[in-house]
Amino acid sequence: MLRKFKITINGETYLVEMEELGDQASQTAVSQSTSAPTTMATPTTPPAEPAAVAQSAQVPTAAVPATAMTAPMPGVIIKLLVTPGETVQENQPLLVLEAMKMENEIVANKAGTVDQLFVSKNDSVNAGDPLIQIS
Repeated sequence: MLRKFKITINGETYLVEMEELGDQASQTAVSQSTSAPTTMATPTTPPAEPAAVAQSAQVPTAAVPATAMTAPMPGVIIKLLVTPGETVQENQPLLVLEAMKMENEIVANKAGTVDQLFVSKNDSVNAGDPLIQIS
């Protein structure tokens, strides 16, 4: 199967044609100025196996209520602004999550009482990890 791709690198556009031949692929690049095609060698080393995923130090998902507030993005918890048992209002800042060198305030999605904090200061979190439970 022959596939064509138009690629721009440093302002110069190239038309790349790629043909699949069994398990190996052959690539040919042609610049816009119709210079002679360049054939690139296909790497023969097999791809590395993915590394085993480390167990998270977070609370097991069985202990996390489905209504817990979760991290909207990966980052590091740099400030906790509430404690368990504290009453909070809707849109009140609860904690600060640093992501991509920016501080993001995580606010309460409803008024209520903080039941449980699933994170501590300096914890790394992934998107979707539980942060806080408000009842």
